[in-house]
Amino acid sequence: MLEVLYEDNHLIAINKKSGDIVQGDKTGDAPLSDFVKAYIKKKYNKPGDVFLGTIHRLDRPTSGIVLYARTSKALSRMNEQFREKLVQKTYWAVVDNAPPNSSGTLDNHLQKNQKQNKSYVTKTDGGKHAVLEYKLIKKLDNFYHLEIKPKTGRHHQIRVQLSNAGCCIKGDVKYGANRTNKDGSIHLFARSVSFNHPIKKESMTITANPPIDPLWNEFINLANLS
Repeated sequence: MLEVLYEDNHLIAINKKSGDIVQGDKTGDAPLSDFVKAYIKKKYNKPGDVFLGTIHRLDRPTSGIVLYARTSKALSRMNEQFREKLVQKTYWAVVDNAPPNSSGTLDNHLQKNQKQNKSYVTKTDGGKHAVLEYKLIKKLDNFYHLEIKPKTGRHHQIRVQLSNAGCCIKGDVKYGANRTNKDGSIHLFARSVSFNHPIKKESMTITANPPIDPLWNEFINLANLS
């Protein structure tokens, strides 16, 4: 069942579940985009193929907001906003260790290994510049809640940069976590996205709630109090 967060003639925002893939890959599993197309086709009784443009992606074990474009004009304008770094995404993460400071910036160069589908912090010239801002929200008994605002959009950026800082995301064994989550998820969640509507030109923010889970529930309680 799709959780539609926002919908108009130009955009549709979905709260992606962990395990969903945003668009087709070599696994051959049905991507989320197929389900969104089917939803639009049925709801609006559309004949023929439904246009749906992928604006950005989330890693398969990550949950949270995914934006799709319903028109080619919206897609090109949103792509431009991403290129110009006019879109602000906010993530929540649960990590196993405290970050270096209660808030700060992580600034690295990342290199992707295609064969491993994994990125590494590198000091060589071949790496792509990656920057994120983080803030410690709360310390739990065994974990820490972070709010993260990436300033660049690199492959597995948040996962590898936090791991490199000694803060592995819960469940993310690819980047150093001790054990997997039972459902295969990782505790990284795309909480909100802010941008200018590609047609209406209005400033807007879309916000999602994370999966039902004791650690995420702590975050929601904090958000409701603030």
